[in-house]
This record gives sequence, C-alpha cells and structure tokens, in this order.
Amino acid sequence: MNPVLDSHITLSDEAQVKLLYKQLLESWNKNNADEFAGHFASNGTSIGFDGSQMNSQQEINEQLLQVFSNHKVASYIGIVREVRALSPTVMVLRAVAGMVPPGQTEIKPEVNAIQTLIAQKQGAPGRENFLIAVFQNTPAAFHGRPGLTRQLTEELQQAWNKK
Repeated sequence: MNPVLDSHITLSDEAQVKLLYKQLLESWNKNNADEFAGHFASNGTSIGFDGSQMNSQQEINEQLLQVFSNHKVASYIGIVREVRALSPTVMVLRAVAGMVPPGQTEIKPEVNAIQTLIAQKQGAPGRENFLIAVFQNTPAAFHGRPGLTRQLTEELQQAWNKK
C-alpha cells in the first residue's frame, strides 16, 4: 500500500465500504429501490449485468422501482475479494457474486458476476460517509474454462448456505 495513503486511510474506511456493499446487496434482495439508490452519490452510476446504465441516484431509483414492481428478482450473495484505497477519500471494492432465483436454493452459474464498487467519502468533516460513485456488475462467463465457473459457483453456494 502507498505509505502516503496509510496515514489517511483507516481500517474503518475498509469496514465502511464492505458494509456499504453488503447493504447494497441486501437492499436489492429486499426489492427496495429507494434503499438501493440511497447508497449512491447523487451523480452515481450503476452498470448492470446486461450492460445497461443508470446514471444518477434518481434514475437508479426510478428504473429499479419499475424492475421490482414488474419482476421478482433473484437474490444476491457476494464475497468481497479486495478493498483498497485509491486516495484518502476514494476506495475500490472488488467482489464476486452469485444469484439464487426466487423460491430456489441453488446458485444459478450463468449469472455469476464480478462486481466492482468505487466509493467516495462525502459529507462534512467528522460526519463523512462513503457513497457509491460507480457500481459495475460484469458477467463471470469464463469462456472455455468451465472449471472456473464450477469453482466460483461452489464457493458462492457455500456462502449462500451459511447465510
């Protein structure tokens, strides 16, 4: 880690970003568009599994209200791989995620994902908190490498079963 950043970044920043990610997935799993969007900065961006983009907290909320009102979505389980500082006020989180369709208990391997979350500390000094600047959800297709798909699915299934 960059020694200059070490004096500014605390473990609590890492813990806050991990919690932010956990809360983001929980709000999705509860089909709560307001809560999901509330984890984003006002100008935050969410890039979906299919490449769709929602740009702004308001657009994220509006589009997810439509999704949640018309569909029962699958639930996420995520495993954080890394959290690191990009600057004293910007953190990146990398995770893997799987989804379990409504009423089922098994991870659906074809929608496994690699997720990246960039969080920025905002607010008045002493009252700062992290909000999501960018959240990207990329398919973990592992073309031509079925062993990697199987391995990731098994790891995600174990995490789901422990929930």
